Amino acid sequence: MSTPNTKKAAVRREAGGRLRKLPSGRWQARYPGPDGTMYPARTEDNKALTFLTKTDARTWLASVQTKIALGQWEPPAKVAARRRAEAQADEARSIGFATYAERWLETVRTQPNRSGRKRALGTVRAYKSKVTGYLVPEFGDTPVREIDKLRIREMTARLDQIPSPLNPKSKFNGVTRPVLVVLMMILRQAVRDGIIPTAPDISIPKQPSVRHDADHDANEDVATPEQVEALYKAMADQWAIGVMLAAWCQLRRAECLGLQRRDVEWHDEAHATVHVRRQLNANTGDYTLLKSDAGQRSVTVPSIMIERLRMHLDSYVAPETKAPILPTSVRGSVPLSNTRWGYVWGDARDAVAGLERFRFHDLRHTGLTLFAQEGATLAELMRRGGHSDMRIVLRYQHATLDRDRELADRMSTRLAEHLAALQSPETTPVDGDAHL
Repeated sequence: MSTPNTKKAAVRREAGGRLRKLPSGRWQARYPGPDGTMYPARTEDNKALTFLTKTDARTWLASVQTKIALGQWEPPAKVAARRRAEAQADEARSIGFATYAERWLETVRTQPNRSGRKRALGTVRAYKSKVTGYLVPEFGDTPVREIDKLRIREMTARLDQIPSPLNPKSKFNGVTRPVLVVLMMILRQAVRDGIIPTAPDISIPKQPSVRHDADHDANEDVATPEQVEALYKAMADQWAIGVMLAAWCQLRRAECLGLQRRDVEWHDEAHATVHVRRQLNANTGDYTLLKSDAGQRSVTVPSIMIERLRMHLDSYVAPETKAPILPTSVRGSVPLSNTRWGYVWGDARDAVAGLERFRFHDLRHTGLTLFAQEGATLAELMRRGGHSDMRIVLRYQHATLDRDRELADRMSTRLAEHLAALQSPETTPVDGDAHL
């Protein structure tokens, strides 16, 4: 009766470790690490390593002992992890633009911005249109690290040749600058991700409005009170109050469409406040939060439109607290969509002379300009308009300066009249008249 061969391979002690011949005939090496742990021979990828001959195993052990003596030894798992990280970094540095741009779009869609809020769907769509419509066709699979100043200048020159869809006579097309802005956002994120060391030094110049010609006067964006009144009368009765809300309460289009009955607070017969709490999202058609905390505000309704607002609520708005102020149908529960409003507004504007290219948003600009001319400070303009950026409100500074000039002239006239009266020999000041 034969017995199974249970004889184990002999283990031979060597200087700096142990060798063992495997049943396959190959040799295995083990050694004690500086941390006191016995380690088997492993590749730099942390895979099992055996040797064809005993000499090869001894040579390998000697190399390990040299590394230990020089302080260069690391545990195999740590070496493998570092190599994987380096390989991933190399792969990232060679990533193509199209792949990275898609990854970037997913990040901006799902991750909050610096203020902690998720980006609006419209913002993400705008970014995507620039990526898929211009940047990917331009760069394709070009490695991100190869996109330099020269490549960007070449792209810019091509973009500049695209005619403006809004105004063919304009020197600017409204395309180049926003595409460059998105590209630089992507490249700056690539710097943060370690894909490129620095972003190309490309300055993005300010771009004038493409809606108007070079000789356009900014004052043309301000309607006269007569034109606002004409727009109100040209609008269908059930939606005409939207003109008043934009011009005299300085609301944005989405804010007007997002108003509900409960947002109008009556203090008495002659005084009311509109509370801006939400907007009607143009992309989803749903009520959504305002873009910034500053947009959430309460606006005093000017007396010039109080009766019109009361009549509108009585005639066209359902009695429920959440009934839309601008419903699709009379006393309906569905708010008028942004798209439908665009057509309604366009018809009313075209019926009023002198308002070519005048936007509904320009009514808000009109109201804020008049508000500034009445002496409102920049802080008051920011609160009234729901602005969070002082730079935007500075456009109304000319109006406040006009008002300041008017007041200064009135003061000067009064002073001159008073001084002239004092110098007249026929005028004797009485007590109380000697000082202003």
